[in-house]
Amino acid sequence: MQKKKVVLKLICLIVLFLSCKQSEKINDNSIFRYNEYRNVTSLDPAFARNPQNIWPINQLFNGLVQLDKNLRIQPEIASSWTISQDGLTYEFSLRKDVFFHSSPLFGQKSTRSVVASDFVYSFDRLKDPSIASPGGWVLQQVESYKAIDEHTFSIQLKKSFPAFLGLLSMRYCAVVPHEVVSHFGSSFRSNPIGTGPFYFKRWDENVKLVLRKNIHYFELDKQGQKLPYLEAIAIQFIPDIQSEFMLFLQGKLDFINSIDASYKDELLTPTGALQPKYKGRLNMLKGPYLNTEYIGFYLNAENPAIQSRAIREAINLGFDRKLMISYLRNNIGYPANQGFIPKGLKGSTTTPYPYDVEKARALVSNYIEKSGEKPSFTIATDANYLDLCEYLQRELQKIGIDLKIEVMPTASLRQAKSSGKLELFRASWIADYPDAENYLSLFYSNNFSPNGPNYTHYENPKFDALYREALSTLSEPLRIKRYRQMDSIANTEHPIIPLYYDQVIRFVQNNIEGMEINPINLLVLKTVSKK
Repeated sequence: MQKKKVVLKLICLIVLFLSCKQSEKINDNSIFRYNEYRNVTSLDPAFARNPQNIWPINQLFNGLVQLDKNLRIQPEIASSWTISQDGLTYEFSLRKDVFFHSSPLFGQKSTRSVVASDFVYSFDRLKDPSIASPGGWVLQQVESYKAIDEHTFSIQLKKSFPAFLGLLSMRYCAVVPHEVVSHFGSSFRSNPIGTGPFYFKRWDENVKLVLRKNIHYFELDKQGQKLPYLEAIAIQFIPDIQSEFMLFLQGKLDFINSIDASYKDELLTPTGALQPKYKGRLNMLKGPYLNTEYIGFYLNAENPAIQSRAIREAINLGFDRKLMISYLRNNIGYPANQGFIPKGLKGSTTTPYPYDVEKARALVSNYIEKSGEKPSFTIATDANYLDLCEYLQRELQKIGIDLKIEVMPTASLRQAKSSGKLELFRASWIADYPDAENYLSLFYSNNFSPNGPNYTHYENPKFDALYREALSTLSEPLRIKRYRQMDSIANTEHPIIPLYYDQVIRFVQNNIEGMEINPINLLVLKTVSKK
C-alpha cells in the first residue's frame, strides 16, 4: 500500500513537471530574435554605455522619463513633474502601479512597488566611485536629490540646464532595487531585476540571452491594451557579420540594424532603395540619426596649414558631399552642408554652404602664393572609414591639397585624438541626449580634451559667451536662436568639416509589426508584434 502511494506521488510529480515544461513552451510567432555581434558586457543600467548593452537594458528597466520616436520627453515611472521658475528644482510624482520583477529577495510577496527612495539609491549608486559607472557624468549638474515622500522625488540643480530631462531619459538613470543589488554586488550585471516590459530569464554569455514577457508591466498602448505584445526576446551572439546576414535572409533573425559594406549592394540599389527581389519579403526602415560624421583639425598642431582658416574653408568647399553619399553609402545619410548639428534636432544652421571647386582652388592658390608652401595633411582614421578618407584624398588633390592617410585601430585613434596627437582626424559624434547643446559642447573652450569633448581645442570668446547664455536660457525659442548663432560661428571658422548626417536604417522580416525607428537608434520592443 505504501509503495502504491509513493508511485502515485511520483506520477503526480511527473505530470506536474511535464505540465510546467509545456507551459514554458512559447509560440515561435511571439519570440523576437536578433543577433548582437559585438556582445553584451553587462545588464546593469549603471553600465549602459553602448548600444549592445543599452538595447537589452531598455527592455529590462525604466527611469523617470523616456523619449518617444520624435525625441519628445514622455512620462515613464514619473507620471508628471514640475520645474521651478529658475529652472533649478525638478519635482517628480511617481506612479503607484510600478512593480519590480519577481525575486525571492523581496520576501514572501516576491516583489514590491517602486518608491522615491529607490531613485535616491539608484542615483547614489550611479555617483559611487566604487561602482565606477561610466554614466556618473549625467548627474554632474545635480546639487542634491531626495525623496519627499514615497511617491515624490525631487532634484536640485547647481545651475539651470534646460537639457536635463533629456539626460534623465538615458538608461543610466533607470531605477534598481537595493535588496537585489546589495545581494548580488557586481554580479547584478548578470542577475538584473528591473521594472521593464520584459524580465531576465537566461544568459549564456557569448551564446544566448533570453528575456520573457512581464505580465505585470504598467504601460498600456493607445487602445488600452497591456504591453508588451511579445512573449520573449532571444538575443544571439554570433560575431561574424556575414553569418548574421545569412541567418536573417533565412528568416532565423527578425531584424538587422544598420548595413555592412560587405552586403549593402545585395540589399540596396545604388539610389538607396530596397532591391526589388526582397520587396514583399523584407521591410526597410530609414530615418534621421543624431550622428554627424566629420573631420576635425587639432588647432594647436605645428602644421601651419592647420592655422589657416582659408585652407580649412577650401577643404569644406572642395568635395562633393552628395556624390560621396551616393558613391560610398548608397544614399544612406544626408550631405552635411548646413553645419555640425544634424537633421532632426532644433538649432541647426539653415543656410547651406555650396560645393564650390573654383573657390576652393582660389583659396589654396592664394595660400601657396603667400606662404610658398603647398598645404599637406595626414588624416587618421580606422579601417571602417578608409574608403571615405580615400575619397577625400582624391577630391582634395584636385584643389591642390595633399592628404596622407594613417589607418589606426579604433581604440588607438580615440586615445590619440583625445591627447592631441593627431593634426587631422575622422570622427563621429553621436548625441548622448536630444539637445543641440550636446553638439555645441565640442566647441566650448572649457571642454578642451582630454577632460572634455573639444578635441580641436577651438576657442572663441563670442561662442563661449553664447554657450553660457544658452545654458541659462529657459525659453526654448530663445535658446534655439542662441544655438543657431553658435553653429553659424563654428561653420564660419571651420574647426571641423562636417561630412554627412547619418541615418538609422533597419531591415525587418515582413511579419514584424510595430517596430519604429528613432533618431538615437534605441531599440524599443514593447510595442512590437509578429503576425
